Amino acid sequence: MNLKVIPRAEAAGLGERLRRQGQRIIFANGCFDLLHVGHVRYLEAARRLGDALVVGINGDDSARKLKGRGRPLLSAAARAELVAALGAVTYVVIFDELTAEGLLRDLRPHIHCKGTDYSKESVPERGVLNSWGGEIVIAGDAKSHSTSDLIARIAAAESR
Repeated sequence: MNLKVIPRAEAAGLGERLRRQGQRIIFANGCFDLLHVGHVRYLEAARRLGDALVVGINGDDSARKLKGRGRPLLSAAARAELVAALGAVTYVVIFDELTAEGLLRDLRPHIHCKGTDYSKESVPERGVLNSWGGEIVIAGDAKSHSTSDLIARIAAAESR
């Protein structure tokens, strides 16, 4: 078991402990199915904004609903382990909802980072962040990498 992967039920306690230690908590989330350079750049940019980067990983059911048939390619546990192996990541929490609102409410990070495919206005969790004065930051490089594109390229190469 990776010590960076925290059970969902412990998210509130983790947030309290990090705030007591004076740490600036950054939160990022996603499916992270088939980890690629865009994910790494997004998480590294997020980490530079604070002391502790907590990454929420969509559980298998929510990833399937968000990404469609045949997804996720990897289980939530495998995706969490891969993301936890990145140096920029402090903790990982798997959550089962379609949005990270509940996890954000429990963790109460200072900053919620989203990738460049979002604007501050399009972040689904912006209302919950506003409720305690949390900040939304768009981070990472331009959205020119995607798991869906990689899957399509692999499928095309296989059909040749």
